[in-house]
Amino acid sequence: MQNNPNTTLVTPAAPIANHTHGGRAKCLQRLVRLDLPVPRTVALSFDAVQRIARGEMPDIQAIVSQFPADALLCVRPSSEDPDWGGPGAVLNIGMNDARYSDLAASLGEEAASAIFTRFVQSYAVDVARLDPDMFDDVTEDGARGLQQSLYAYEAEYEEPFPSDPAEQLAAVLKSMARAWDGTSARLLRQAKGAPADAGLGLVVQEMALGVGRGQSGSGVLQLVNNETGLPQITGRYLSQSQGRDALEADSEAVYLSKDPRGTSLEELAPEVFAALKEHAALMRAKLREEMQVEFAIEDGRLCILDGVRVTRSSQAAVRIAVRLAEDGIITRAEALMRVQPRTLSELLHRQVSPDARRDVIGRGIAASPGAATGQIVFTASEAQASAARGDPCILVRRETSPEDIRGMHAAHAVLTERGGITSHAAVIGRGIGLPCVVGASGMRFNRSKRQLIAEDGRVFEAGDVITIDGTSGQVLAGASKMREAALDESFQTLMDWADELRDIDIRANADTPADARTARNFAAQGIGLCRTEHMFFDSGRLTVMREMIFAETSQDRRAVLERLLPMQREDFTQLFSLMKGKPVCIRLFDPPLHEFLPADRVGQRELAEALDLPLSDVTRRISAMSEYNPMLGLRGVRLGVTIPEIYEMQARAIFEATLEASKDGAAVVPEIMIPLVSAKREVELVKLSIDAVAAAVRAEQNKSFDYRLGVMVETPRAALRAADIAPYCSFLSFGTNDLTQMAYGLSRDDAGRFMSDYVRQGVFSEDPFHVLDTEGVGELLQVGAERGRAAQPGITLSICGEHGGNPESIAFCRDAGFDYVSCSPFRVPVARLAAAQLAISDQISRSEGK
Repeated sequence: MQNNPNTTLVTPAAPIANHTHGGRAKCLQRLVRLDLPVPRTVALSFDAVQRIARGEMPDIQAIVSQFPADALLCVRPSSEDPDWGGPGAVLNIGMNDARYSDLAASLGEEAASAIFTRFVQSYAVDVARLDPDMFDDVTEDGARGLQQSLYAYEAEYEEPFPSDPAEQLAAVLKSMARAWDGTSARLLRQAKGAPADAGLGLVVQEMALGVGRGQSGSGVLQLVNNETGLPQITGRYLSQSQGRDALEADSEAVYLSKDPRGTSLEELAPEVFAALKEHAALMRAKLREEMQVEFAIEDGRLCILDGVRVTRSSQAAVRIAVRLAEDGIITRAEALMRVQPRTLSELLHRQVSPDARRDVIGRGIAASPGAATGQIVFTASEAQASAARGDPCILVRRETSPEDIRGMHAAHAVLTERGGITSHAAVIGRGIGLPCVVGASGMRFNRSKRQLIAEDGRVFEAGDVITIDGTSGQVLAGASKMREAALDESFQTLMDWADELRDIDIRANADTPADARTARNFAAQGIGLCRTEHMFFDSGRLTVMREMIFAETSQDRRAVLERLLPMQREDFTQLFSLMKGKPVCIRLFDPPLHEFLPADRVGQRELAEALDLPLSDVTRRISAMSEYNPMLGLRGVRLGVTIPEIYEMQARAIFEATLEASKDGAAVVPEIMIPLVSAKREVELVKLSIDAVAAAVRAEQNKSFDYRLGVMVETPRAALRAADIAPYCSFLSFGTNDLTQMAYGLSRDDAGRFMSDYVRQGVFSEDPFHVLDTEGVGELLQVGAERGRAAQPGITLSICGEHGGNPESIAFCRDAGFDYVSCSPFRVPVARLAAAQLAISDQISRSEGK
């Protein structure tokens, strides 16, 4: 038995591994090595269980012979990852009339009857696959209840209950092996991330009955609180019980340590409790993890049945990892590797509580994490009015536009019918930490009636309360119970450790001073993308902007832009001051001008009055500016070339702000980024214009300053012709949102309607707007990086699209030699951790390769 790798007695030297026998078997072996009181156990490997499922049974008698002749047995699953689950444990195998008589004599008839009845009913349901309803007529306890259960089994199965322990064990093993291979079980564990061919091991263990004349029972203990991660003895103990009964019988279970609320194990059995704590502490130190200890007490004798990694909230996961490292149990690198990047995302935002009731009325794309509850509003102005009253609201739009930004800032969450992971609502939501669900196409948005119609037909009016879960993509009816965001010293400690180990810089996309503060608070190493167009949608600037658009001549446009200049200068001065000398990369004006003009008749009438123009002139001008495909129309550098006054004003505002912000500290060196470039000549023309403005400002103020000019590479041609463009640039920043859009010919706003079908059918492995397509779009990045560096060896390379906060995308950028990634402010901690984990993984790979 000891030398058989597929059916082996668990000893310190037995050939047991996590990938061959599962986590439970390996954990039990570690506990045996620690000389803990673990009942005798036999482990069956993945291969053995697979053969059992095919009908090829191991030597059952050889397994039974490893245990005392009168021992009862239990069988538990042992998958490679405990989160993958497995069939339920079966206890008390070996019960028959003879064993019943022995137990009745030693423990009493009631205890023996309870043990036998439990086994009969469990065997019938879990092994013989009989309907649990067959035991509805079992109304008695004790010996009569046992007889009723045996009779019900025999009547339903048309055979006597099996009495041979070997036959019972064989049936249990076969049932559990086949259950693992069932279709529903396979789908369930695949949903939890298990591979399709994941194996199952089984452990056969001698029962510690938990039932006896002296102090007997079962329970679980752990040394930390699941929610907070703080040291605290938690768990339950139930006298005269088996398995995990203590967790299912709160009214009868007792506390572990002394508690004013009731009886405790510490009082009932102080020596056992002290030993249990010692064993748990030893497990923590030697297994290098916070463990939940499953134990049983049989007539005062303590048995350790199992050890399972403590389940934990996001906050607890961080605290536990940090405490283990601070206690010297694991290294800092190990602590960093134990925290999933998505865990930090959950910490940064309020979340729907795991135990909250979910009345799901719609689903969409989880575009910006976090959750919020509020009253439905259908316009940005209504959102602002709600905020002024102090009423939380949810902004519901068919899709958002730049004009909705003020309403988004006022709302507690956003829901849109259209859009994808990089749509306007998604990008802005992530930038300001606003929960957002987009592409909820299964719901109907009726603006004229001010109604939101759920997938099941329920109608919600303006003012009704709903909850948006931007982490799961669900829309919930009513107000949900929330778990608050939780950042503490452990979070900061973990981030400091990440910064010590990562080898790629992390910047933030920030458009406003508030964004910049968030970026600075999360220790971003600068601003990698400031989208200046968002500054023009403030109510005090929008009318001026529209006046500029309607100006007929260059001279008139310059006159209007003179009024915008001090506003822009103040914007940039604040950004430079807030970032305290860290780099700030400012993207020049990008969107088509028509986005600043009202699309509805009411707005057009108001604009005509504001500009003192006939309504017909306004509507005609707006119609003339409309484009069939504005995403590929007159925007970005094309505006800078054809209407140079805009870029000249922005450059002047940047340079004057540079000098202002440099007065009280280190010299600011702004980075100016030209968007949507596709040709070298575009860069030449804009560079000449900006250089001229820089020279003028230096002359006017008699002060010198430096600045860096670069290009946002977001067209395939710019990537392919990077060798032509790079000599004019200090940096190339790849805008992967638009680059993905153009490379695929996909609208990032509309692709959400069919993307899930494409991913499900394997057309795309992932949504390319969510996870960077390293094969197609990635090749454009590599080509652009290689050709750009060949032409300009010292050029800085980065990405500033939404992929910048994605761990898989960061891995690609590191491998491609990029200098930094830039992402939404609330994704900066995630990116810092992911970058550190990548660096650690590389170190491990290199050390293993030596």
